[in-house]
Amino acid sequence: MKFIAYNVRQDERAYFENWSQENNIEIKLVADEVTSKNLSLSKGYDAVISFQTGIYPAEFFETLASYGIKDVSIRNVGVDNLDLAEAKKYGIAVTNVPAYSPNAIAEFSVAILLQLLRNQNIFRKRMAANDYRWAPFVGKEIRALTIGIVGTGRIGKVAIDIYKGFGAKILAFDPYHDPKLESEGIYIDTLEDLVAKVDVLTLHMPGSDKDGHLIDAKMIEKMKDGAYIINTARGSLIDAKALLTALKSGKLGGAGLDTYEFETPIFNHDLNETGVKDELFKELVALDNVVMTPHIAFYTETAVENMVNIALDSAKSVIETGTAPTLVQTK
Repeated sequence: MKFIAYNVRQDERAYFENWSQENNIEIKLVADEVTSKNLSLSKGYDAVISFQTGIYPAEFFETLASYGIKDVSIRNVGVDNLDLAEAKKYGIAVTNVPAYSPNAIAEFSVAILLQLLRNQNIFRKRMAANDYRWAPFVGKEIRALTIGIVGTGRIGKVAIDIYKGFGAKILAFDPYHDPKLESEGIYIDTLEDLVAKVDVLTLHMPGSDKDGHLIDAKMIEKMKDGAYIINTARGSLIDAKALLTALKSGKLGGAGLDTYEFETPIFNHDLNETGVKDELFKELVALDNVVMTPHIAFYTETAVENMVNIALDSAKSVIETGTAPTLVQTK
């Protein structure tokens, strides 16, 4: 049994090497993402381990099947960029890492909200210009706000616990109700009703074609004037153009974004020489009421180790038994 891993970062290598030694399984480490040009490197291996938020080659599963590969194990949660119908067609199992560290992402979402509420962008710029005055940028306290949680899975539940610690009022929307949270009476029946009631809307759900632009111009219009929106989930959930318009007009008070609708050519790339070509992105980042980070909410030591180990354990399980607890696509 031997695996090939794509898009392996330097901070992941030690975890791959340790797992390889402990399990006596060879792993070829490739620094680049999966492309049509390097897909042939997978020939002769039993499973592909990947971390890729962008587009996979159209021939991905067909080619892997021709090599006899039985499993694709991704080191992240979202599978919206994988053609699962193709995986099923060619008999390839797909596993993910559904919970590498809910705390990492939930904590980060609260951290960027705090920066917005306390006007950190503005004060950093003022201090850089030797202006140390306070007024008129008075902050807000979380305990005085109503927080709307969209998605009450693992991450959403951790976020709820954190906000409870601050003393905030919590409301939530999720098509699938958690029994414990249901007993607390925090669920709102529709997303439209939720957004109209909250001061902060924070997204903790996976992206999919069905959920694309969950927050569009019509939904933003239903939100409270001056409300904040936090997205550490998927960029596709928010219409970036509509968001920019609402932020510039003052309809929204601010946005904390760790993910962006058109992030693939930007995030986790060094663009020092070429610069960013996306004008919409540049407008968003330049706003004082936007905190933008490059999809790093997950990026902690604990999460990275878990992502590698769970992905590898899943691949090993599929090859040995034909299934794994993290299976998202059956044969």
